[in-house]
Amino acid sequence: MNNKKILIAEDSSVIQNIAKKVLEFQNYDIDSAKNGKEVLKKLEKTAYDAILMDINMPQMDGMECARQIRALEDTKKSKIPIIAITGNAQNYSMEDFKAAGIDEYLPKPIDFDNLVTLLKKMSPDD
Repeated sequence: MNNKKILIAEDSSVIQNIAKKVLEFQNYDIDSAKNGKEVLKKLEKTAYDAILMDINMPQMDGMECARQIRALEDTKKSKIPIIAITGNAQNYSMEDFKAAGIDEYLPKPIDFDNLVTLLKKMSPDD
């Protein structure tokens, strides 16, 4: 069975590292990006099963990045499940997230049990 490939878009290396350890333990392959521009660059070369998207990132935030992913020509890539992770979710409603093309969101500090459950739900084994 091929491992699911998850892209973590997060400017905090602490959160990136914890998420990476937790998800690798669950047999996910992890790639990471520090901002929205890096996410789009990585998407040009690689197909992911899901993206964990921090909302507050430098250069391009998660909302704008999600909108750009949804606008991609490649329909497989434009439909990748996106889970927003944010420390100030009260700035956005679920409607705002949905409008940007985000499927789910998790507040920080991240509950990794919830994260693993969400990922399993969003990228079921084929």
